[in-house]
Amino acid sequence: MVERDSEYLKWYNTYPTIKYDFRASGISNFTWNPNFKELNLSENFFPSNPEARENVAERFKVAPENVFIAPEGASGVNARAIKCLTSRKRRGEAVVEYPTYEPLLRQTQSYFSTVKRVERRKQNGYKLDKSDIEKAVSKGTALLVITNPHAPTAVGFTKDELKEIVELAEKYEFYVVCDEIYAEFDRSKIPTMFSVNPKWGITTTSFSKAYGLGGLKAGIALASEEIVEQLYSNVLSTTGCGSNLVELALIDLLTNGREAMERHKQKWRRIREKTLKWLKDAEGINYTPNEVGVVFWLELRKIRDTYRWTNNFSIPKMELATVPGAFFLYKSNYKIIKSNAVRLGVGKMKTDELDEALFVLERAIAEGERLSF
Repeated sequence: MVERDSEYLKWYNTYPTIKYDFRASGISNFTWNPNFKELNLSENFFPSNPEARENVAERFKVAPENVFIAPEGASGVNARAIKCLTSRKRRGEAVVEYPTYEPLLRQTQSYFSTVKRVERRKQNGYKLDKSDIEKAVSKGTALLVITNPHAPTAVGFTKDELKEIVELAEKYEFYVVCDEIYAEFDRSKIPTMFSVNPKWGITTTSFSKAYGLGGLKAGIALASEEIVEQLYSNVLSTTGCGSNLVELALIDLLTNGREAMERHKQKWRRIREKTLKWLKDAEGINYTPNEVGVVFWLELRKIRDTYRWTNNFSIPKMELATVPGAFFLYKSNYKIIKSNAVRLGVGKMKTDELDEALFVLERAIAEGERLSF
């Protein structure tokens, strides 16, 4: 194993505070006063607090035995699942979608000696084509890593499209790890990969993006009982057990706080509608249509290199940041690919501040064209 760092996460944390911050892929500012009463802080549960697993199982309509919870967010659960799957088939090959969220690529590269890519083609609406997947996989493939909705475009798969993917998983006997963190914005539109195929499908998610619970760090996986047991066994050999406090807070939120969570989530609809109206009227911008979430994949027709434009102009001169498309376009190494794409995230924006921020973005694009970025 060779640990691979994420250049995207390093970059993100280089600029902790930006006035016009279009980087956030989830909503924020959810506050809650949990009713813990009296706590025994010496108490731990292994493998997990049974009530927490039951509440998550009820929400996703699965058995508690199919639920894994860890206080490490969806990213931590992704890394743990990828690590555990290296030992199941004794295969050294994985396939990761392209473009993708860079930490997923680096996590996979950290544990697999061979990582192939399968492209979500722009001309195909950033969907995955079954024939492209079949060209990429082989009898040596241990897993396929995808996102649904897609990071960065937020394009979602239908149930039938997911079935096509797991048909190949059954044929070649590989697992499909599907990061579904954006799906929590509207689960009525996005079925879980686990529900499509409980043997080969593994769903990873959390409530951080859709509900503003990033500080809770409650990562979730839905998988076969065998996989869940292996995940908890890995926890036992690393951290020993999960977090009593995180699981108690999760229980309280999914019971007493459920209505407050749903009310807060409605914030994204207002922000999304306002952003979509702006995108339809904005000049020099193409965007990829999607159905859920607060992120949009844009092509800035007037900017040739959004990585340079962002780092050399929009952040230092305009106090504004989108996420350069280059961070999602790494092939295998760390070479920056020149791109006119950005990911626009409006989750941190308050509705009454969005107009001003979008106006500044328009100015930054126009000035970037004048300066030949």
